[in-house]
Amino acid sequence: MRRILGLLALAAMLPLAASPVQAALAVGARAPDFTTRGAKGGKIFKLHLAEALKKGPVVLYFFPAAFTKGCTAEAREFADKTEEFKAAGATIIGMSNDPVDTLARFSTEECRDKFAVASAGPAIIRGYDVALPAMPDRPQMAGKTNRTSYVIAKSGRIAYTYSDLNYVDHVTGTLAAVKSLSMKK
Repeated sequence: MRRILGLLALAAMLPLAASPVQAALAVGARAPDFTTRGAKGGKIFKLHLAEALKKGPVVLYFFPAAFTKGCTAEAREFADKTEEFKAAGATIIGMSNDPVDTLARFSTEECRDKFAVASAGPAIIRGYDVALPAMPDRPQMAGKTNRTSYVIAKSGRIAYTYSDLNYVDHVTGTLAAVKSLSMKK
């Protein structure tokens, strides 16, 4: 009976740790703090992760480049689900290494003024291990981030990690993880 209960508990935790591509920051690791420039609704501001975490969990999702097909679709999906994330107490922050003026436009046009997007410089990219691997056939992608989503608990610990260049499951996975965190309160 104990073995069955243990297996059931492990099975219940698997969706929170599931990831088709192993991301560097494992569930339970401390999320690196950072300060950078971000934009929401076209307005540029200073974004500090520790400040955002004071309000509750943070969905920190990295994407390769603003205004590309997959990144635009992902941003729109996050925008559509923003109220559900807020209801579960979470803040969404999109991250790429695009210049902040590009992200300011992206925050309005594709994020629909619903959540912040911020510029991920080399230190943030290294800290979260989200550098897009070199692609000799696409040199314009050098320095870009891969597509990795993290849910960071209010404690600053990683609660969920998902890495996959296909944007499709990032929003549903992070929303499920955030809802799971809010149920544990």
